[in-house]
Amino acid sequence: MTTDTQDRDVLQRLSTLDRFLPLWIVLAMALGLLLGRVVPGLQGALDAVKIDNTSLLIALGLFAMMYPVLARVKYEEIGHLTGDRRLLWLSLILNWLVGPLLMFALAWIFLADYPEFRTGLIVIGLARCIAMVLIWNDLACGDREAGALLVAINSIFQIIAYAALGTFYLAILPGWLGLDTQDVAFSTWDITKAVLVFLGIPLALGYLTRRVGVAKKGRQWYDDRFAPRIAPIALWGLLFTIVVMFALQGSAITSDPLSVVLIAVPLLIYFAIMWFTSFAAGHALSLSYPRTTTLAFTAAGNNFELAIAVSIGVWGVTSGQALTGVIGPLIEVPALVALVYVSLWLRRRWTWKPATTPDRSSA
Repeated sequence: MTTDTQDRDVLQRLSTLDRFLPLWIVLAMALGLLLGRVVPGLQGALDAVKIDNTSLLIALGLFAMMYPVLARVKYEEIGHLTGDRRLLWLSLILNWLVGPLLMFALAWIFLADYPEFRTGLIVIGLARCIAMVLIWNDLACGDREAGALLVAINSIFQIIAYAALGTFYLAILPGWLGLDTQDVAFSTWDITKAVLVFLGIPLALGYLTRRVGVAKKGRQWYDDRFAPRIAPIALWGLLFTIVVMFALQGSAITSDPLSVVLIAVPLLIYFAIMWFTSFAAGHALSLSYPRTTTLAFTAAGNNFELAIAVSIGVWGVTSGQALTGVIGPLIEVPALVALVYVSLWLRRRWTWKPATTPDRSSA
């Protein structure tokens, strides 16, 4: 089978929901804006029942985004990949050093006069991708097991280090650089709690679901029947959350559309720099194409679900930080879809080291 045929086959096997995800996100945003205008009492209804400071409906949407992805990770098969130290160390450096620093710099360069948006952008930079990156990785014929390993590492790092990194990038580092920190009003425990609730619980449930499912019904049943059935729940959860968030943020967006542009510019620059830097680094270190692709997408993508959850839990559902998190997927989806095609193009143009383990590009 030729490379071009493989690429077309991957795209054709996508569900309608996956293939037209950018369109569904735009429609979800439009529906949210419409609901915000025709249902003026919506915010009061959503605030009637809460989990801590987060609306119950929004919390359910966030759980729906996180759980199916984490339940599909093949935790039992990622041990052999830990021997590829180049991949692991490069991923750690890109995700937990380069990415947050780059987003911090872009936030202060482009949003110095917009403290809420600036803070929201930094929060996004600290939330490393664990959800939709698996979709982009599949589209670009990346290494599924490598993707699972990096997703697991990012998940664990976020639970352990997110709150401390938030304190550093939002309060300590700006103070060292003589930058304004008066807009930063948050509790380290609030961030820790949001991460534990909205990432720790779905991660534990996803892990237990796989362990129990495989033990009871077998791996083939779990991977071929159960996992594909729950996969769309993540995207439906994303769309549901966008509808609710845009319903609550509708007036802010329609009254000041410039906000969308202000947030979009640094995000687009971030995605481009992170992806091309990671892709070039993987190729320079002679990683195979599947693993280079996985490295690039896991480094370029961000966990907007977690960023939204933290922003809502710490600053409130109608805050500028939450609005930044909601706008994020609107920018990320078309940007990374475009990079999928760039990745497939570079796959044909560059010379690659053969993959040392089975991956979907050779299936």
